[in-house]
Amino acid sequence: MDASMWVAKTGLSAQSTRMTVIANNLANVNTIGFKKDRANFEDLLYQRIVQAGAQADATAETPTGLMLGTGTRVVSTEKIHRQGNMIATENSLDVAIAGDGFFAVQQADGTTAYTREGAFKISNEGTLVTGGGEPLIPALNIPQDAASITIGRDGTVSAELAAGGGLSQIGQFQVTRFANPAGLTPMGRNLYAPTNASGDPIVGIPGDQGAGMLTQGVLEASNVNVVEEMVNMIETQRAYEINSKAIAAADGMLRFLNNNL
Repeated sequence: MDASMWVAKTGLSAQSTRMTVIANNLANVNTIGFKKDRANFEDLLYQRIVQAGAQADATAETPTGLMLGTGTRVVSTEKIHRQGNMIATENSLDVAIAGDGFFAVQQADGTTAYTREGAFKISNEGTLVTGGGEPLIPALNIPQDAASITIGRDGTVSAELAAGGGLSQIGQFQVTRFANPAGLTPMGRNLYAPTNASGDPIVGIPGDQGAGMLTQGVLEASNVNVVEEMVNMIETQRAYEINSKAIAAADGMLRFLNNNL
């Protein structure tokens, strides 16, 4: 196969992967707490025909050399942990983190996962859980006779008890941060798992040592910008078309050689 065809083929594959990333971003434009992905490209190995600085003759050196690239590939996808817009819901159990950090939740297998989704519910046992049923860490138990729940910016949870029972502090939200949140592994269901790349979890009180503050009655929307993604989609489509034309041009050149030589 002609080398230019192979190079263009790698471009088709890379742009197809990027389109998948963009499509996933657009599909999650209304997913609470979703963070957009970005595809990162890198060039492939080069064929070293003439090394830069090699001896051209007894007295001269080649100033640039001759290196032929072999294409491109998507080397990684990266979560962009930019703050999403705040959506007012007026639901006392909806909580958003304004700033850095995640809510820690316990999965069915006992492991800890992390999420930015703060649409909490009350389980049949009175425990605060996510929409998927994962209990919050540390556990927060809502009294059955609670008339209203107040969640402070520092994570303090208070309940106004019915029948004049008064105001009682019932728990405390914690926020978990990571040195490299882009290193977290997305698991689906709005959950992330820590990795060696993300670093160890740093657990603290909201607003303490750089952790985000909590806002009650709102949810954090997806940080996907539809206009930006549409522009990226058009750019990707054009790049795919250009690589397709490169393959067609290389095929035409080979056909010309076969027919005329």
